[in-house]
Amino acid sequence: MAPSILSADYARLAEEIESVRQEADVLHVDVMDAHFVPNLTIGPPVVAWIRRHTDLYLDCHLMMDDPGQYLEAFRDAGADGCSVHVEVGGTGELVAKMRSLGLGAGLAVNPETAFEEAEPWLEEIDLLLLMTVHPGFGGQSFIEEVVGKVGRARKAIDEKGLAVEIQVDGGIDAATVPAVVRAGARLLVAGSAIFGQADRVAAARSIREAAAAAIGSGSL
Repeated sequence: MAPSILSADYARLAEEIESVRQEADVLHVDVMDAHFVPNLTIGPPVVAWIRRHTDLYLDCHLMMDDPGQYLEAFRDAGADGCSVHVEVGGTGELVAKMRSLGLGAGLAVNPETAFEEAEPWLEEIDLLLLMTVHPGFGGQSFIEEVVGKVGRARKAIDEKGLAVEIQVDGGIDAATVPAVVRAGARLLVAGSAIFGQADRVAAARSIREAAAAAIGSGSL
């Protein structure tokens, strides 16, 4: 489970993070530059503040036109891993820079972008983030057509014997998660489905349990 703080109350962010701690494996941090996507969120200073308040793995999703300019700043702020979008280009250089900085290297793919655009980089990354909504805003509806892309990614990763995690982000809740985990996703980003609920732990647990049931496992 990777709760996304995009849907959290930023006026009480430390409390919000703590409220999901027991069900969170990763903390997902959405960074938007108002250019690559039509929204503006946070940058390295807020990541540094978050780092002082949690030991969770900080997974920073960089929805930015020029992520390479900021990778070192995010690393210095305490990010553990960053994901850049294949759509911005320069993927090889960006992945190499993340590696050189000691960051987990992620590659994000928008719903309308074919999996084949990311496939050449599978052997060089740790994480493939398949967006299940159009990036930029929380609370959007799940795009079912992306499930097929998850399946193609799972097949390619397994055939190559790679340890690449498949992450899905957007419209993920207890109702939508079975399809993506059956297709092969294992890292689940959820924002409003967790932070929009009064009991955040119960909400996260319900997603985890729905995912585990969908793949016939007692836990996930």
